[in-house]
Amino acid sequence: MPIVQFAPFSSLIQPSFWHELTNIKIDVLQLSDEAIPISGSYSAGRSVTDRESGKEIALGCNLSVGSESFSKETKYVSRNLCIALALILLRVVPGSIPTLGTFKNYNTIEEFKAADKTALFNQEATKIWEHIIATRDTTRLSSFLLITFADLKKYKYYYWFAFPAFVSKPAWEIPEDWKNASEEFSVETLTKIHDQLHSRASPLPFFLVREDATISPVEDYSTFFASTPPSSRTIAFIDPSAHPTNPGWPLRNLLAYLRALYPEETSSVRVLCWRDTDLPSSLWKSRFGVVEVSGAAPSNTERPSAVGWEKNPQGKLGPRVADLAPMMDPTRLANQAVDLNLKLMRWRILPSLDLDKISSTKCLLLGAGTLGCYVARTLMGWGVRTITFVDSARVSFSNPVRQPLFEFEDCLDGGKPKAECAAARMKKIYPGIIYTDRETQNSSGFSLSIPMPGHPVPQASIAQTKADVEKLEALIDEHDVVFLLMDSRESRWLPTVIGAAKGKIVMNAALGFDTFLVMRHGARASSVAPNGARLGCYYCNDIVAPSDSLTDRTLDQMCTVTRPGLASIAASTAVELLASLLQHPDGVHAAAPPPNQEPGSHSEDSGGSVLGLVPHQLRGFLAQFRNVPIIGAAYDRCTGCSETVIRAYETEGFDMMLKAFNDPKYLPQLTGLDKLYDEGEAALESVDWDEDDGEGDF
Repeated sequence: MPIVQFAPFSSLIQPSFWHELTNIKIDVLQLSDEAIPISGSYSAGRSVTDRESGKEIALGCNLSVGSESFSKETKYVSRNLCIALALILLRVVPGSIPTLGTFKNYNTIEEFKAADKTALFNQEATKIWEHIIATRDTTRLSSFLLITFADLKKYKYYYWFAFPAFVSKPAWEIPEDWKNASEEFSVETLTKIHDQLHSRASPLPFFLVREDATISPVEDYSTFFASTPPSSRTIAFIDPSAHPTNPGWPLRNLLAYLRALYPEETSSVRVLCWRDTDLPSSLWKSRFGVVEVSGAAPSNTERPSAVGWEKNPQGKLGPRVADLAPMMDPTRLANQAVDLNLKLMRWRILPSLDLDKISSTKCLLLGAGTLGCYVARTLMGWGVRTITFVDSARVSFSNPVRQPLFEFEDCLDGGKPKAECAAARMKKIYPGIIYTDRETQNSSGFSLSIPMPGHPVPQASIAQTKADVEKLEALIDEHDVVFLLMDSRESRWLPTVIGAAKGKIVMNAALGFDTFLVMRHGARASSVAPNGARLGCYYCNDIVAPSDSLTDRTLDQMCTVTRPGLASIAASTAVELLASLLQHPDGVHAAAPPPNQEPGSHSEDSGGSVLGLVPHQLRGFLAQFRNVPIIGAAYDRCTGCSETVIRAYETEGFDMMLKAFNDPKYLPQLTGLDKLYDEGEAALESVDWDEDDGEGDF
């Protein structure tokens, strides 16, 4: 007699599965190679009609996995290792049969190749067999195994499925060929079976059929068939195969189940391969046959051998490869690659690092020169998506060698506007940068002149100056962090005042020839807790109001004369200080570490963040290759962040600013610095100087 030939399962992987695996590998599994449960599904076999020949062509006997295959319920232990739950949520398309599987991902391709695949397969087969014997349950009959290696740098996924199926010895035979189910059952009987299957709340992959067309789960074999003769008992299953003579793979383990539990009654089995998900208009698709096995009944104490590794496209036993890189959107690839490098920090070094806190921070860069370019590049490295430039200058021929966002072509024809040019170059470097100008959708750079104290505004320019101030206020409103990266001292005053009034994080970086200053401005006085120490701003150490420092300068004073490597050091330091500040639970209110703190004391327990210390100021000395952390207390007469100045700005608005721009005495009078000058002069005059000519001393 002919031996029954079974159609093996063929894996069908939805693209969403690889996307979900990528997320789980990065965020959950990380370095763990723990086996975790997943789910898959299959449905009744389908066929298509060939237009030329009119013949029915059977489609594959597919078992499908997708993003829903991974359990949404996981628990975590130290370092975010994922420990799989015993129960996985099965969420499948209506009409499909859910099945459980085991998933194991390896960290390297070498581990994937060297894995003991025989042991893994036997372990899965043993779980199926022991489940049959111990529970008489059929839920694991179609279990599968999936091992993978995910090369997330190249978006290549190596994988190998196994669908363990028990081998019958001797083999099952079929005396007569498979035939259409309508030749064995009436249309009325088949219709009743169909209606019962569709009326059930949950799918029934394996079921029993009596002569009266009633059905029941296979687990009810003894009671359901108690008064039914063997010749009238039918074993049925949802058949994923559409081949006319080859039933689907689940039948193998169903027959093994019956022989293990009911050996005396199952040497001959009537089998209904159910393939009709919908009531047919003419011919039924389901198949029927009687299979037989000779020999003595097997012992259920010993697991039979099993087969089931899937063959690769070449027809050989071996893994397959899914290369998604050519099919993926390059912008999406860039986003994932940037996030991957950052998320790898959390695998071993910083599991508590909150990357979303950094990447979602909106940064406004005032100045698109040497500091601005390097700050922007470092922010991109941290995955920051929203970076906006403000600058009024144009690219000159000296810029490209020192400012990495510009090229020689940008200098031609008078030079491109720096802010727009830098924004466009950022978009080319990293397409994930988010546009800030939502109206035009063409730039995140603004050519804007920032008004300054000591630089009077002519009457004809007041309207334009007011518009510039309003634009600057709107930009600061839209962002979380403001970087002050301008060339002059007085140009930092206006954003300092606005940033303090609006409660923004303000980062400052300034360069000397071989020295630099990086600092974070302290919070507004009214927002600091009573008796709390308040950190100062850029102007708190000065007793002189900002004034014109740009007029009457020689060439070396007009140009930024610094050691070439200094700007990148200062810019990187400023961004790293911001990253550490964002990780601190107190944010802008974070206290600065004391100057005498031990260098190794930078943990969260000692007042730092997960990234280390959060100093107030860092003064760098390149000639000595040394950085010195400094704390500068807030000054209640400060022209930049004192409550007097901020309240005057909030009350008078642009009128107050105009006074500061036009009148060099306004800010000293407003803050009381003029009285401090008078007191100082009076103190000097009251000193009784000893004016001995000292001629006898020489």
